[in-house]
Amino acid sequence: MKRLLLISTSRVYGTRYLEHAFDEIRAWLGTTGRVLFVPYALKDHDGYTARARDAFGEIGYDLESIHELPDPLSAVNAAEAVFCGGGNTFRLLKTLYDRQLIEPIRARALDAMPYAGASAGANLACPTIRTTNDMPIVQPPSLDALRLVPFQINPHYIDADPSSTHMGETRETRIREFHEENATPVVGLREGAMLRVEGERVQLRGRAGARIFRLNEPPVEASPGMDLNNYLTPPQAR
Repeated sequence: MKRLLLISTSRVYGTRYLEHAFDEIRAWLGTTGRVLFVPYALKDHDGYTARARDAFGEIGYDLESIHELPDPLSAVNAAEAVFCGGGNTFRLLKTLYDRQLIEPIRARALDAMPYAGASAGANLACPTIRTTNDMPIVQPPSLDALRLVPFQINPHYIDADPSSTHMGETRETRIREFHEENATPVVGLREGAMLRVEGERVQLRGRAGARIFRLNEPPVEASPGMDLNNYLTPPQAR
């Protein structure tokens, strides 16, 4: 049974790294003793690992980073849980392809190994990374990602400000453009929101809501605690 925790952001205003998600991370990890950290979304792997190690240590879990280990594939195959940190989604995906780790992580997560990701790490759990907010600073061989869930995520989702004079595209505009070419549902996760996936059940958690976009249908407003399964089935599977 899949056990996923997909977090919109690593930090919300006024909190430390992952502090807003500590309770959910504890519930996700349970009695797991050690977490394998994937820092590939940022350039400074050592600095990123130190920050993540401090956060997980504060709530009672050991953390080792995949970049510190001699054999990344063996590390994935032996991992009790995997946490993918945020940063640039294109860099994260390309590095995992370069190291031939996409399918091994997917296989472990589908076989009940806990998987969590924040921001780019949440994007990675989707069928593709086509709804990331990031610049393509590198070119992965494919936009296909882990395919652990049948929907897309747009992290850090921001609602349009009706009083703003900004004339550029809003997040909603970008997601509607996605649906001009794709049918997959998209969850716009606001800052502080996260998704907990247990098997096929998807529940919105955290301190903020989400907005669900579906092809040719009006957006759905979701509140923390709400089960989202009925809204996240791709059209061809309904």
